[in-house]
Amino acid sequence: MIDPSRGFDDIADVVIESGRITRVGRNAAAGLSGERIRFIDAKEHWVTPGFVDLHAHFREPGFEYKEDIASGLRAAAAGGFTGVCVMPNTKPVNDTRAITEMMMARARAAGGPRLYPFGAATQGSNGAQLTEMADLREAGAIGVSDDGKCVMNAAVMRSALEYARTFDMLFSQHCEDHDLTAGAQMHEGHVSTRLGLGGWPRAAEDVIVARDLILAELTGARYHVAHVSSLGAVRLLREAKSRGLAVTAEVTPHHLLLNHEALIGFDTACKVNPPLREPEDIEQLRQALKDGTIDCIATDHAPHSSLEKDCEFGAASPGMIGLEPAVPVLLDLVREGLLTPLRLVETLSTQPAKVGKLPGGTLREGSPADIAVIDPNRRWTINASSLSSRSTNTPFLNKEVRGKAVFTIVNGQIVYEA
Repeated sequence: MIDPSRGFDDIADVVIESGRITRVGRNAAAGLSGERIRFIDAKEHWVTPGFVDLHAHFREPGFEYKEDIASGLRAAAAGGFTGVCVMPNTKPVNDTRAITEMMMARARAAGGPRLYPFGAATQGSNGAQLTEMADLREAGAIGVSDDGKCVMNAAVMRSALEYARTFDMLFSQHCEDHDLTAGAQMHEGHVSTRLGLGGWPRAAEDVIVARDLILAELTGARYHVAHVSSLGAVRLLREAKSRGLAVTAEVTPHHLLLNHEALIGFDTACKVNPPLREPEDIEQLRQALKDGTIDCIATDHAPHSSLEKDCEFGAASPGMIGLEPAVPVLLDLVREGLLTPLRLVETLSTQPAKVGKLPGGTLREGSPADIAVIDPNRRWTINASSLSSRSTNTPFLNKEVRGKAVFTIVNGQIVYEA
């Protein structure tokens, strides 16, 4: 059992009754018997708090052919996730109470992992007029973001942070100066020059992070940097945290594992936003995740159909799916000795739950029974038949990987069993 909330990594039994964890420890299940009791033998497996994803896209409403809430929750369960925060860049944008309530209702009907919507920070995510954050909060939104678009106007950003603070909502920012990335297709570097593609400079991320950290300090809001990708952003975050500024950040699995050379063959599966960067960026991101400068891992699960990916590179939509491949690809960081099992689980469960002020992230007695059972050595192939998502846009498609969630339990109910 691996429980980062109390630094526990040892052999133990976990007993669940009426949706809660009631007993934990060696031989905690001794003496239990009866027809209504189910025993799950997790020998040589990891029993962890269910994973919480602070950043995913379920595409409903508007783009259900890529993913809908039901299929997204199935994919989350298959990946060991018991809670998923979904971004508002739907069609229409989730900028009103009605859309948030619809999403929550669809999630209740589908069952499975818990859904936590982010509402848009500005109406239509156009960066001008603020949304009714109080309404969004009451409807179930846990934070606000214009993800996919950066709030470029500093005055609007300041007001958005002030209102988010008033309603205790997390502000998740997509850090991109759009004037610096006009026409960009990938990271600006020697590979973009070689391929003849417009470059996305690191500075486009860094200048927004720098501005927003100043505004976060001014307003006292809960500010979160989405999908950090540049070494400069890491330096800025490290400096801000050294001064005690209460800001947080996430990094994706693909930014920890892949660099811009993955695009040399014009592989549209590797086209993401922010883009895959250089080996020195990866090194800084990994170190920042290890030392806590970056708080957690988020998948940025971004499903697209073949319409958006099987085309020329410039026309392809950015993004890749991430919920189901996350466990096996991230376990490579444990096998390389970069992360301990305890730290990996912490970045996937305890820390994102803490950042989002969400249930879960712990196996303490009395807590909700949101649990993942992981087989770190199970081999399987990521392909269309093995995925629960409606989309298959991942550079890991048709590759054999090692490590899988074999049980996912939400509120004491098994929602996925491999």
